[in-house]
Amino acid sequence: MTKISIVTPTFNEEKNIEKLCSDIRAEMKKNDINYEHIVIDNASTDRTTSILKKICLEDKNLKLIINSKNFGHIKSPFYGILQSTGDACILMASDFQDPINLIPKYIEKWKNGSKIVLAKKITSQENNLMFSIRKKFYKFLNKISETKLTENTTGSGIFDKSIIDKLRIINDPYPYLRGLLNEIGEKIDIIEFDQPKRLFGKTKNNFFTLYDIGMLGIIKHSRAPIRLVTLIGFVFSFLSFLTALVYLVYKLIFWNSFELGIAPLIIGIFSLASIQILLLGIIGEYIGILLIHQRNLPLVIEKERINF
Repeated sequence: MTKISIVTPTFNEEKNIEKLCSDIRAEMKKNDINYEHIVIDNASTDRTTSILKKICLEDKNLKLIINSKNFGHIKSPFYGILQSTGDACILMASDFQDPINLIPKYIEKWKNGSKIVLAKKITSQENNLMFSIRKKFYKFLNKISETKLTENTTGSGIFDKSIIDKLRIINDPYPYLRGLLNEIGEKIDIIEFDQPKRLFGKTKNNFFTLYDIGMLGIIKHSRAPIRLVTLIGFVFSFLSFLTALVYLVYKLIFWNSFELGIAPLIIGIFSLASIQILLLGIIGEYIGILLIHQRNLPLVIEKERINF
């Protein structure tokens, strides 16, 4: 009998988690689908894990992984997907911004032969400015990326078991899921939806988490920034040499009357210093990713697992 895995990562979702488990259970029973629901919790500090443990006692389809600490919004969901045992795996957010009614649509697409189906946001009830910034970022990322990436997707969707098996052998210690799905080479089908607001609680995303995933997408799939560093280095080296040459010639010709002054020195020093700091930051991002891969630490370390 066909089995579907559903993975929902959590962190401090005590107000959402009970309804989430109940609604997923009702949706799967309504459609008479054999399933497992894997919740991977990033060491929540509220009542999320205690609520989940209680549900696990009554519902053996619910499987719980509790991480030993918060491993972040990139590594933990990916690890949860790798623990799935179904013929296909659905990844969904735990805050209801991925509507539950997408589940039968995912499964229908998968049964019709799709190996990868991603949910694409057409509209969103989140902050309009943030939604606009995300859209522009995805377009920018596609322009500089060596691999064409799907726009306005979060990684939520359904993945065939054959895709999960490919993800298992990649062994990426800091994976950018959306990018990996495109790099695998399989056709990606899309289900469009209007993203609702979070049901309860506040989003865990902030400037640093958004910057992290945005920069990860750029660093993992484009060499344009590092090439830009080289190009800028050549340009400013040439300009600096030209400026020095001009001042040298002027000084030699007008030895007694030409004075350099302090303003050009200050402007030159601060301009070059600011550009150097920016370029070092870009280089540092690439070096940071290399360090993560070199250390090859596990995606997460589990503290406990239940119903496996």
